Parts: sequence; C-alpha cells; structure tokens
Amino acid sequence: MNTYTQTLAQTSAENQHRVLRNTYALLALSMVPTVLGALVGVQMKFALFAGSPFISFMVFLGIAFGFMWGIERTKNSGMGVALLLGFTFFMGLMLSRMLQVALGFSNGGSLIAMAAGGTGAIFFSLAGVASTSKRDFSNLGKFLFVGVVLLLVAMVANMFFQIPALALTISTIAVVLFSAYILYDINRIIQGGETNYISATLAVYLDIYNVFVSLLNLLMALSGNRD
Repeated sequence: MNTYTQTLAQTSAENQHRVLRNTYALLALSMVPTVLGALVGVQMKFALFAGSPFISFMVFLGIAFGFMWGIERTKNSGMGVALLLGFTFFMGLMLSRMLQVALGFSNGGSLIAMAAGGTGAIFFSLAGVASTSKRDFSNLGKFLFVGVVLLLVAMVANMFFQIPALALTISTIAVVLFSAYILYDINRIIQGGETNYISATLAVYLDIYNVFVSLLNLLMALSGNRD
C-alpha cells in the first residue's frame, strides 16, 4: 500500500469516526426533547386523534414523514438539527399515550424503567458489535425493509381485528427487527455507507424508539399488574 492510499484510508477512517461521534452526541441530545414531550403529553393527557385508531395512525404517519422529509432536505445545515429535535419532541408527545396506559398499572413505573433498561442494554450491545466487527452488515438492508413493510401491514390489520396474540407477536417481531436495524445502521456508519450525522441520528433514534415501545408493550401485556 503506497503512501497516497494509506492517507486516503486514514482520512476515511477519521471521517467515519467523526460521523459516529457526532451521531452519538446528537442522539443523546435528542433524548432531551423526547423526555420533555413525553412529560408534557402525560400532563396534558395528549391524544393525537380521539376517534378511530386507524385515522390517528395515518395522521401520525403523515406528520412523522413530513418531519423526516424536512430533516433529509436540510441535513447539511443547522435547520436539520432543529427539525430533528422538533421531531423527537413530537415523538415524545406520541409516546405519552402509552406511558399514560403504563402508569395505570400499579407497577407501571417499574415496567417503564425495565423497558428503558432493556432498550439501553440492546443498544449498547449491538452498537458495540457493529463498531468492532469486521463484517459488513449492509446485506441486511433489503430484508429489514421488507420486514418493516410487513410489520406495518400487520399493525394496520390488527387495528381492525384486535387480536391480543397478534399484538404480542407484532411487538416481539418489532423488538427483533429494530434491534437488527441498530446493528445495521451503526455498521453503515462504520463502513462509510452513511456520511451525514443528522441522517444517521434520525435512523438510530427511530430504531431505539421502536425497540422501547415494543418492549414496553410486551412488558405491559405479560407483567402489568392492575391491583
């Protein structure tokens, strides 16, 4: 390997580590508006749409995709950071409805803490694997995307059928699927497949959010105590 090639490789590695470092910093910052949004939502008993769950879900998707479109359009400027933090506040608001349900259990605080702890353990474990492994996990992308599409279809279907066993299955699959996405998204940064830390933060944030929501759903269904 000549000096020029070595310099290119070193520069590339430095850029990847810079993106990863900035992603972790912005990810930590994004948790602040998420918590604030959740607290505000719980206090206000926030509900996006009080009628049909399907309409509420569609409205949520419309707002969420609007934010994500804006973040991607402005990802090379400070506006991208502002929109990302606004999006995480909105996601905190959306989370508040589930937290209200969880707090209705006598052990609700413990369930939320367990879901948060489990999510943290999953994230740090898989981020560690993604950062240290020599493997390139980019081949997982297509399978994971198909999995998310099928999961969304199952979620919409269960809004009408209301089958408890299907709800548990959806939450279980979601934990596995978005845990795999953590591995995939962190590895993409390490491999140089993602060079923008705002886009990277958005992807990893959604992975963590979905793992937490799914874990909390499972814990409420399996361990919730209303006594």
